[in-house]
Amino acid sequence: MTGWDVLDRLISSFPPIVMMLLLVAVVVFIVGFSRHGSNFLKYGFKQISLDSSLEKRFDKLEAKIGTIETNHFRHLKNYLGILNGALLDKEVISNETKARMDAELSGM
Repeated sequence: MTGWDVLDRLISSFPPIVMMLLLVAVVVFIVGFSRHGSNFLKYGFKQISLDSSLEKRFDKLEAKIGTIETNHFRHLKNYLGILNGALLDKEVISNETKARMDAELSGM
């Protein structure tokens, strides 16, 4: 007698309603375990969804990033202006290129 024979006798001994409920329970377990992992065994479906907590974290981060204004980067803008002048002095770039770079910087 193999394991399949034992399983066949076990399955055939239950009424169809019980087997249907058992099948539904297995499907619910598979879905819960795939969504929540091993925490599903502890907490079931009543645990907080990971997606909502991540959204809250990103919203807080977005609010912090939104408070940074362009004036905080003025020192970088000044540095790039000086760098443009140094490149022009070393004849790496032409006057036309420096003018375009300065125009781009003034737009920032």
